[in-house]
Amino acid sequence: MHKLLQNQFIVSFSLVCLLASAPALSQELQAVELYSQDELLNLIRANQHLQRVKADDCQLVRDIEARADIMRLPSYQFLFGDMLAYGVCVPRNVERGWDLMLQAAEQGLPEGLEQVGRYYHIGRFVQKDINKAIIYLREASAVGNLNAKIRFAEIQVAGLGSPTDFEQSYRWLHHAITADPAIHAKLDALKQQLAKKMPARVVANAQRPVK
Repeated sequence: MHKLLQNQFIVSFSLVCLLASAPALSQELQAVELYSQDELLNLIRANQHLQRVKADDCQLVRDIEARADIMRLPSYQFLFGDMLAYGVCVPRNVERGWDLMLQAAEQGLPEGLEQVGRYYHIGRFVQKDINKAIIYLREASAVGNLNAKIRFAEIQVAGLGSPTDFEQSYRWLHHAITADPAIHAKLDALKQQLAKKMPARVVANAQRPVK
């Protein structure tokens, strides 16, 4: 009888311990799902990709690294490159991070092209190089990156680019689409400054509908 009561006590105590630990176990089992391609690109465009990785408690580092290094997905090369460059959830390694950013750009990722061009323009992680900045920003603008179009035009307005790019830069700004009034105002201001550098007929040609 005494042994039976003892066994019942042990079972009851075990159940109590199991129930008490259930919330913790449940939390541990709530694994974060890897980002879809569209979700990651939206995070990158909003410049929230690093914040999201940190908000997810750095649980996805291995998956992100595999998709960057093994699968060579440009969006994940961009993400992991940024993580390495800034030391987010991984030991900081600017050289490797920059290499991954370049790989993303070379695969044609608009955000990768824009970021590499921007970094060459401002001299972040690399020495300033306006010529290289123009190459990457022009490519990013051609595939529709609005930030690149704006920065590319700012370079033209500052007199650092080639006059042969004025018309195309104006065309990109004129046909840009955005719902942000502040960006609209910036586009208009840059267009006005570019227009002063070109004959009226060239400006009119740049304003024609894109076919």
